[in-house]
Amino acid sequence: MIYNAPVRSFVRLSLYVGWIFLMIPIQAVALLLHSRLAERLPLFVHRVVIWLLDAKVTVKGQQVKDGAVLFVSNHASYADVSIIGAHIRGCFVAKAEVAKWPLFGICAKLSRTVFVDRRARFARQQAEEMKRRFQKGERLIFFAEGTTSDGNRVLPFRSSLFATAEIDADGKPVTVQPVSIAYTRLDGIPMGRHFRPFFAWYGDMDMFSHLWGIVGLGRSTVVLEFHKPVTIRDFADRKALAAHCQAVVAAGVSSALSGRPQPVLGPDGAKPQVAAEAASAPHPA
Repeated sequence: MIYNAPVRSFVRLSLYVGWIFLMIPIQAVALLLHSRLAERLPLFVHRVVIWLLDAKVTVKGQQVKDGAVLFVSNHASYADVSIIGAHIRGCFVAKAEVAKWPLFGICAKLSRTVFVDRRARFARQQAEEMKRRFQKGERLIFFAEGTTSDGNRVLPFRSSLFATAEIDADGKPVTVQPVSIAYTRLDGIPMGRHFRPFFAWYGDMDMFSHLWGIVGLGRSTVVLEFHKPVTIRDFADRKALAAHCQAVVAAGVSSALSGRPQPVLGPDGAKPQVAAEAASAPHPA
């Protein structure tokens, strides 16, 4: 049985809000001064958030450290932002509505998030902003499902979101690295498919009540895995790239939840040829 302690919820939530409000003016000043601190501070902020939430993160695989990189991940909860943000020095790509969320929107803006509006008239402007970021050697992070899941499965990746991978940075293709995140244990006990949604935020769940529930739970174990990087040039088109990344991330999540290595499978249950070819191809990263 998952037990939520109201006192624990109050203390953790108070510390979390206090910590965020303490860091907001520091990050704002760093941005105004164009200081390198503005790039590094979010990493530290997220690490403290993970500590406050008492989350133990197990990291697997090798993260690409150099050059322009697009990290592509599955998405179960807003907690994913701190789990990933504590390990990757980069900027998130988020839907435009996030900018209007209470507190989270302010934090996203100060973290130099790239907000994406899916209306066609903004497409060129957004593409130019991402190209500028990549040309500066920055790293972007986005959740390819376009929404959150219940944490037990990975939803299909939206190929339209992979247009970013088609941008060349100084004549070189952007490196795409699939990343899987899975919530596996609570107080050392496997969560199972029935309890894992306690950590996931999806559907029409109220954010505050869900946050109150999460911060009142015990120690969670999260598996964050960095998979083999690829580029758009390894595939026929961005649809094939999206399918490969989805298959790799889904296998990573399944492996973390089951505790056993799982094969990379396509939507039809077969091992996708393009994924096998990309996995065996040499990569400069």
